[in-house]
Amino acid sequence: MRAGEELPPLEIPVTRTLIVAGAIASRDYQDVHHDAELARAKGSPDIFMNILTTNGLVGRYITDHFGPTAVLRKVAIRLGAPNHPGDTMVLTGTVEEVDGDTATVRVTGANRLGHHVTGTVTVTVPQPFPSGGEG
Repeated sequence: MRAGEELPPLEIPVTRTLIVAGAIASRDYQDVHHDAELARAKGSPDIFMNILTTNGLVGRYITDHFGPTAVLRKVAIRLGAPNHPGDTMVLTGTVEEVDGDTATVRVTGANRLGHHVTGTVTVTVPQPFPSGGEG
């Protein structure tokens, strides 16, 4: 873990099921996340992903990279272009700063419309004790 380290990209197919399941799991029952007809009536071409699903996917991206001991300390994201069914969101990240076992990672998620999500994640990755140490 070092400043400047780039995380490998993660491609996430944005399916109707992912959008609806994420909305249900986060108890976000706004119609724009599950009803295409009502979403269109409100000016959207289709349903779109909610911020809580995006937040979870960003967290998954970080913990998949740093491993099962990684602890998310802070996730600060901002949404841009919506994720619609049929899109692919590509998450990328760069370690901006490292302080001991804690890193700040700049994350971007892009789709065909542009940046869906931008932000930073602070993650702690506890170091294992040396052999013979107590833990």
